[in-house]
Amino acid sequence: MKNDVITFGSATKDLFLRSDATVLENERFTSGKGICFPLGSKVSVDDIFFSIGGGGTNTAVTFARQGLKVSYMGKVGKDLAGKDVIDTLQSSGVGTDMIITTKQKRTNFSVVLDIENKDRTILVYRGASGTLKPQEIPANLRADWFYLAPFSRSAIDAFYRIVEKGKNEDVKLAVNPSKSQLRDEKFLEMINSFDVLIVNREEASIFTDIPYEKESLIFQKMDKLFEGIFIMTKGSDGLIASDNRKIYKVSETPEVKVVDRTGAGDSFGSGFLAGIIKGMDIKKAIELGVANATGCLSEKGAKNGLLKKDDDYQPTVVEISEI
Repeated sequence: MKNDVITFGSATKDLFLRSDATVLENERFTSGKGICFPLGSKVSVDDIFFSIGGGGTNTAVTFARQGLKVSYMGKVGKDLAGKDVIDTLQSSGVGTDMIITTKQKRTNFSVVLDIENKDRTILVYRGASGTLKPQEIPANLRADWFYLAPFSRSAIDAFYRIVEKGKNEDVKLAVNPSKSQLRDEKFLEMINSFDVLIVNREEASIFTDIPYEKESLIFQKMDKLFEGIFIMTKGSDGLIASDNRKIYKVSETPEVKVVDRTGAGDSFGSGFLAGIIKGMDIKKAIELGVANATGCLSEKGAKNGLLKKDDDYQPTVVEISEI
């Protein structure tokens, strides 16, 4: 049976640790600050929590909860974490027949160090997901839409194989690329293969070579380059979207007590596309995406706060103007 959407991207086992640590200011850190623990000592943690994450699986669960037929295509290790990924997806109503297991590397793993009332640092093991090869992409990918979450540089050839298959089979494509993908010349060459392109403002700046504060210049350039729906998210500052005819702007997102930011971008992108697949106009789809991201932020883990299809939510204010 044909899927409404197939998702692609990473599958990760996440470990969340909450602890108190010293924040050290030093220019050697890219952010100007780092966290510091005493070397050679045992450090107590205040809380521990396991979850399944990764852009490919996070988005798949949103689509399933919105009542859509969805499958995930990706790669995990032949280990307990890989089994946890598959079990979580199956229990969420996501098809798992296209998942590849490998002994070559373990399943992707992240340790999220949450420093209370400060920020977080994530330790990342980029494992099995990054070993996906073009020849491993199934011949039969039957769907109306592909949603491509960020791919690692090591799997970039598999990404382009998926895009080419989508083009050849008249599948619509939504992509939320990584920074390394945006820097790749081939991505620019293939940009109009996509129907929806979602980036954050830092990524938009990288791709257009325009400071992200100059939003109007970014959108002027993107409207010349890209024929589909372009969305630039700005975190708590909202988002801007364009369909080459109108500009859609969210200046302020709903107030929410942020418990965990993991998966917020995935939840917006998949919530937005779920709305489009279900026949909503762009404004309504943006409202669903923002509400889904708000729910994600309010719960620990990337999937626990995602909306179900019959959940009520408060629509955000979307300003619409002509280009």
